[in-house]
Amino acid sequence: MALLEVTAATGLFVVVGTAVTALLCIGPRQVTRAMTDADDRIREVAPYLGAALALLAAKQVTQGYRLRLSRALDWNITDELYALEGGFVAALQDLTPDATLEFFTVSYMAGFAFLLVAAPVTYFLSESGGQRHLKELLVAYMLNYAVGTVCYTLFVSYGPRNYLETVSGLMYSVYPQTQDLTAAVASNTNVFPSLHTSLSVAVLAVAWRSRRTHPRWTPVAAAVAAAVVFSTMYLGIHWLTDVVVGVALGVGSVAAAVRIVDRAESRSASPTAGGERGGATGRPGDD
Repeated sequence: MALLEVTAATGLFVVVGTAVTALLCIGPRQVTRAMTDADDRIREVAPYLGAALALLAAKQVTQGYRLRLSRALDWNITDELYALEGGFVAALQDLTPDATLEFFTVSYMAGFAFLLVAAPVTYFLSESGGQRHLKELLVAYMLNYAVGTVCYTLFVSYGPRNYLETVSGLMYSVYPQTQDLTAAVASNTNVFPSLHTSLSVAVLAVAWRSRRTHPRWTPVAAAVAAAVVFSTMYLGIHWLTDVVVGVALGVGSVAAAVRIVDRAESRSASPTAGGERGGATGRPGDD
């Protein structure tokens, strides 16, 4: 029952938040226009969306095998992570006011899911370069999950809350029902790198690229991403090292995604179509 309640609450937050974001960042008129040609928009991004869904399906199907392989390899790097940074997370918890616990719990549980959903929906519905940014984002998602899956299989690492007595698992202590949902989607040894961080940073990186055409979305993405990244450490779930590597992965995934989409689009476009679409399929938001 607790799992259903947390899942329902998170889902409601994401749906409402995404709808409000679309209306505020794009406008009701553009949302209406986008729905009239939704079929064309779906066809344009279908290869990217299909690849992303296939990767997630493969990840889910192989979860049991990967977990057994990880246990067989038993490459535990938790001691090394602690040696790199010591009690940074414990100090961070001590310095952060207790009154912020609820905010950062919501950020970790619902804010993260909101980012992953609101970003592609916003680009799908928008007009100026939205489809291009949506493709980049979907490729970045795939790269993050691919790298994260490999790392989680190769390395066993426990978060600070499971390793240091000086670090409290704040979210799970105060809101134990949240553990049902997190346990359903990830193992407690899957902390290096932080995919919460890398995916949030990837969303922010694409938002920064689209800042000229989507000026209202960029600050929203920045605020939520910052809260999510901080929450991963404050709640005792991730080490600082997990976050630093996650930031690098997030930025790197977007840089790689831009090149991948460039190549894919140049191959699929005919010379005539390429000339006609050059301005729209370039790199909106680049400097």
